[in-house]
Amino acid sequence: MVRVLGIDHLAIRVSNLKRSKEFYDRLLGFMGFELEWEFGQTLGWDNGRTMYWITEADRKGKQHKHRTGDVGFHHYAFEVSRPGDVDKVHALLVEMGATIIDAPADYPDYGEGYRAVYFLDPDGLKLEVMYFLEKRKRLRGKR
Repeated sequence: MVRVLGIDHLAIRVSNLKRSKEFYDRLLGFMGFELEWEFGQTLGWDNGRTMYWITEADRKGKQHKHRTGDVGFHHYAFEVSRPGDVDKVHALLVEMGATIIDAPADYPDYGEGYRAVYFLDPDGLKLEVMYFLEKRKRLRGKR
């Protein structure tokens, strides 16, 4: 059997590299990522466990904006280590003028101690910052 260690990276296409670089550099930098890779139309941030890559869409790709509900990317969730971190990221997003879909809230239907904020990147891609106590407890029990 092959054991997956985690998700190494996510790579997305953006419509405006400069605008998205500013958004992600501020957001990801706030969450402990560093811009590690920059070549051509591709940028990659790394936090030592996960990388987040953006690259500019080609001319044809820019003609088709992302639409929630299409086949493909639904959302990406960044897990944080404390529930209060969800609120800290929300405050930054508000300061940045980001589109907030759902302000920080607890989601007991998702499991014990699930807290999250949902928002959009400049191209309308849905992102989440979340904390999940139940998952942390399960992982501690496996040690």
